[in-house]
Amino acid sequence: MMKQKHTATVLSQREIAPDIFDMWIGTPLAAEAKPGQFLGIYPGDRSTLLPRPISICETGTKAGGSGQADALRIVYRIAGAGTREFSGYREGDAISILGNLGNGFPLEQGTGKRAFLMGGGIGVPPILELAKRLDAEKRIIVGYRDAGLFLKEDLEKYGTVYVATEDGSAGTKGNVMDAIRENGLEADVIFACGPMPMLRAIRAYAAEHHIPAYISLEEHMACGVGACLGCVVKTAKEDRHSHVHNARICTDGPVFEAQDVDI
Repeated sequence: MMKQKHTATVLSQREIAPDIFDMWIGTPLAAEAKPGQFLGIYPGDRSTLLPRPISICETGTKAGGSGQADALRIVYRIAGAGTREFSGYREGDAISILGNLGNGFPLEQGTGKRAFLMGGGIGVPPILELAKRLDAEKRIIVGYRDAGLFLKEDLEKYGTVYVATEDGSAGTKGNVMDAIRENGLEADVIFACGPMPMLRAIRAYAAEHHIPAYISLEEHMACGVGACLGCVVKTAKEDRHSHVHNARICTDGPVFEAQDVDI
C-alpha cells in the first residue's frame, strides 16, 4: 500500500503512566501495518507543518473481535506542543495521519529461534505488535525509568517478560543489558527499539556473541518520507543511488541490521 494521508477517527484514549498516553485510531491503514512501522501524525495547529512520528504499538479491530484489522494503537509520551495536543483528543475526534511509514522488523529472521525482544522507554510500544506476530521462543526484556510499567501486562500474553528499572523499583536495577546478565539469558537473534545508548550496547553485545540484531532507531524525524534528509545515519554499506555511506531512518529504516549502521 502506498503512503496515505487521511483523516482518521480517535476510538479511545487514556493516560497509562505519567505523561504516557494510549490511543486507538480507526483507520484502514491497520490492515497493512507491520511491526516496527510508524505513523506521521499532524497537529491541528497550522503553524506546525510537519507530522510527529509515532510508532505503531498494535493493530486490532474497532469492535474488538476477529477479522481484518481496522484500528491502530499508539502509545506515546508528551514531548512537546504536538504530542500535548494529541493527549487532549477524545473518542470521536478527527486525527490527520500519514502512513504506514518505514520498513518494520524482519519477522522471518526470528522464526523458530530463541529471540530477545527488547524495548526501552518509549521504545517499548512497538515491541507489542512484534511479540504478537513473531513465531519464536520469545524473551521480552523491557526497561523503564521507574515502576510505571506501561504495557507489561499486554506483553506477558506473548512471552516471558523481564523488567529493568533505572531506580530499582521493579525488576533488575539498571538497564536491559543488566537484566540479561542477571537472569542468564541467551538468544539466537535480537529485535530492539529504544534510546541510542541502549541500541549501542545491544549492537556491541550482538557483535560479541556473533548473533544478528535488528534495531529500530528513534532519532528525530521531520518529514517522515525521506525528503528533508533530517534523519540521516551513517552506514557500513554505500548507498547505491547517492554513493555515500548514509541512510535515511524514515524511509530506509527505522529498522536496520545493527552492524550495518554506525551508531
